[in-house]
Amino acid sequence: MFLRTFLTSPITFLISLENERKEKEKTYPNPLQDNPAYSVVKQYFVNVDDTVAQRIVVAKDSPRGTHFRRAGPRQKVYFESEDVHACIVTCGGLCPGLNTVIREIVCGLYHMYGVHKVLGIEGGYRGFYARNTIPLTPKVVNDIHKRGGTILGSSRGGHDTSKIVDSIQDRGINQVYIIGGDGTQKGASVIFEEIRRRGLKVVVAGIPKTIDNDIPVIDKSFGFDTAVEEAQRAINAAHVESESIENGIGFVKLMGRYSGFIAMHATLASRDVDCCLIPESPFYLEGPGGLFEFIEKRLKEHGHMVIVMAEGAGQELLSESIHANDQQDASGNKLLNDVGLWISQRIKDHFKKRKMAINLKYIDPTYMIRAVPSNASDNVYSTLLAHSAVHGAMAGYTGFTVGPVNGRHAYIPFRRVIETQNKVVITDRMWARLLCSTNQPSFLDHKDVIGDENEVVPQIQSINGENHLEARATKHREPKDVTEDTIEEEPPILLVNGNSHLEAIRANQK
Repeated sequence: MFLRTFLTSPITFLISLENERKEKEKTYPNPLQDNPAYSVVKQYFVNVDDTVAQRIVVAKDSPRGTHFRRAGPRQKVYFESEDVHACIVTCGGLCPGLNTVIREIVCGLYHMYGVHKVLGIEGGYRGFYARNTIPLTPKVVNDIHKRGGTILGSSRGGHDTSKIVDSIQDRGINQVYIIGGDGTQKGASVIFEEIRRRGLKVVVAGIPKTIDNDIPVIDKSFGFDTAVEEAQRAINAAHVESESIENGIGFVKLMGRYSGFIAMHATLASRDVDCCLIPESPFYLEGPGGLFEFIEKRLKEHGHMVIVMAEGAGQELLSESIHANDQQDASGNKLLNDVGLWISQRIKDHFKKRKMAINLKYIDPTYMIRAVPSNASDNVYSTLLAHSAVHGAMAGYTGFTVGPVNGRHAYIPFRRVIETQNKVVITDRMWARLLCSTNQPSFLDHKDVIGDENEVVPQIQSINGENHLEARATKHREPKDVTEDTIEEEPPILLVNGNSHLEAIRANQK
């Protein structure tokens, strides 16, 4: 048809192409402008050029660094409400706040944008091709935020990219909301790339979920505050047990596979903890300055003590004693040995040899903490995350994870949150505050403090306004396109024209 039109009338052909291009790039007024709930808001649309800085403390005359697209409702949306067919999936381990996020995505789509077709995918990623779906409405999700867990069920593994995208395509889904931790976000990134490879106009939006708070870039993940609050109950119980008997030791093992944030924050909040052990801070048991020596010293001074330990701490000590466990779970995470029980037994054996009677009570509240509903703080936070994801999806952004960066919600490309893990920096002031609170030694050998020449030590050495380590790493990075004012933009891809929003701006300027 086009060929025939072109032969008879080149002008008609060009007009047809222009109309087709405009149709592809068509946008619609945001329904929020007619929403009475938003009528009292002075400025409820976010400027499309607003960005959020990843680093807000910089040296004088330093480059402005990486910025992310600010989250929030746009004046124009990419989807008409009646054309949206959304789905929600939860993956990985349980976490307080999962049901709240599900509820607020559904209610946000319904009440803010008038979207009535929302499916829940049961059982994690494999639910796309192996399980039933659940129609989700505000009535169905009305009170689920009061329950722990997830009404959709969850699982680890089961990520078959081709089958998942086939299911998305067959069902006519054009918005996919994926709630999960770092492994889940890696899966979401792969799904996004496959969707883009097939040329499908489907949004893939991630909501980061990890109780350990180990996802980088964002300020914190939902469920973390609840976990710290619930950990207090276990610590309080350990404190009561320990001080109620001579030479009592309350030993609490908390979550934290690779990051000790829960243990650190729970310790700081409690003020009853005498020793906190986390994966980022190596320690040793015997000899001068070791854990056993400190326990004996504290028992002689106070007659009791409380020890808090993250599950990933001391794994290297355990692997030296027993056969290392190289097994992995379905998500690819290394299965950890129960180092808490092992160290508890080592403590008992040590003091038995020294003929010093102790009474140790071991408490592991891991699954109790994971299964509780989110507290008030996490409920509000989960609502903001869900609404930000909905706003971004309706505006046509895709391939992003949503989260607060320095207090402002932003759209962060998947690759930014899966390239590394957030960990406690033991040379930071927060860890120093903990050491001041517990009065525990650092347990570091001289060689651990100094390290060898090849070891990366997170020192703050300002070179041209950049952290020294980051300045060195920058030399090895691939060249990146930046704006004239040295902002390294990191916008998610906008579906309107298949390019990033920044590229669209440059094209218009040309």
